[in-house]
Amino acid sequence: MEKISLIFEEDSAKTPSQTSHQTAHKLRHGENRVVSIEKLDLEERSEISLRPSIWGDYIGQERVKKNLEIAILGAKKRGECLMHTLLFGPPGLGKTTLSHIIAHEMNAAIKVTAAPMIERAGDLAAILTNLQEGEILFIDEIHRLSPAIEEMLYPAMEDFRLDIITGSGPAAQTIKIDLPRFMLIGATTRAGMLSHPLRDRFGMDFRLQFYDTSELAQIIAKAAQKLGKQIAKNASDEIAARSRGTPRIALRLLRRIRDFSDVREEEEISLETTKCALEELGVNALGFDALDLRYLRAIAQAKKPIGLNTIAAIISEDEETIQDVIEPYLLAQGFLERSARGRIATAKTYELLHLQNPQLF
Repeated sequence: MEKISLIFEEDSAKTPSQTSHQTAHKLRHGENRVVSIEKLDLEERSEISLRPSIWGDYIGQERVKKNLEIAILGAKKRGECLMHTLLFGPPGLGKTTLSHIIAHEMNAAIKVTAAPMIERAGDLAAILTNLQEGEILFIDEIHRLSPAIEEMLYPAMEDFRLDIITGSGPAAQTIKIDLPRFMLIGATTRAGMLSHPLRDRFGMDFRLQFYDTSELAQIIAKAAQKLGKQIAKNASDEIAARSRGTPRIALRLLRRIRDFSDVREEEEISLETTKCALEELGVNALGFDALDLRYLRAIAQAKKPIGLNTIAAIISEDEETIQDVIEPYLLAQGFLERSARGRIATAKTYELLHLQNPQLF
C-alpha cells in the first residue's frame, strides 16, 4: 500500500478547496470519469491496439455476429457489396470495432468519419466521390446529420448517384454524378433520432446489447495478454463485474489497475490489488461512481416522478449526458424507470442508498 499511495502524492499536495473545486468541475463536464462510456482522447491509440480485428477474437454480440457472417458470405459469393448497415446502442459496445471487422472480412478499405464533421453538402460530396468500388464508409453519430445532408445521402445510398444543384432560381441546374458501389455503415447511440427515410434505406440494422460478466472477463483476459501482463481469473471477474457491461470501460479499468499492479511489482494482477485499485478509483461493486450515485440520490429523494431538466439542474449536468451516459446502464440494471411523468427510483435504488421507499408506506 505504501507504493500505491505514492501515486496520489501529487493530488494530496493540493489544498482541499483546490481538489474539491477541480473534482466538481470535472464531474460537471463528465471529464476523467473512469467509468465514462465516452472515448477519452489519450486512450485512442491504446484502445485501438486492444481491438479485435477478426471474428475469432470478437467476443459477445452473438446474434449480431451470426447474422453479419451469413450476410458477408452471401455478398462475397455474389461478388457484391454488403447492404448498408445501421449499428446502434450505448457507446463503448463495439460499433466501430465491428465496422472494422466487417471491412476485414469483406477485404475492403474503410473510411471513417463522424456526422458533426460533415457540415456542408460539399463535405459529403468530397467524401463520396473519393470512394473506390467496394469500399466502406463508416459514419459515426449518424443521427446528427443535418436534413440537407441527409437528402443528399438518399440517392447515394439507393442509386449510387450524387445529385448536386448548381445556381439558384430559374438558372438552377442539377448535375448527376455516378458513384462507385459502396457500403455505408452508420453508428448511433440514438436510433430514435434518425429520420424514417434515412433509417429505411439501411438494408440491415442491429442493436448492440450490454455484455454479461463472463464475456467481459474473457475480453479482459485477452487484453491483458496483449498488454504483456498476466491476470488472475478472480481479478478479471472482479473488473468485469464493475465494468457496467461495457468493453470500453473494462479495458480502461484494466489499464489503470495494471499501473497499480506494476507499482506493487506483481507478475500477475491479483484480486487484492484489483479491489484496492477500484476502491481508489471510486468504482463500487456495481460499477457506479460518484456521479451515478448523485443521480440516483436525486431521483430517490424526490419521492415522485422527476423531470430530466430538474435532475440536470440538481446534479449540474447537461441533459444529453444524462440520457446517453448515465441512464442506459441504470435502466438496464433496474435502478431507474422512465415514464411520461418523469424518472422514478426503483426499490433497488432505495435499498442501495439505504433510504425508505415511499411506495411501501
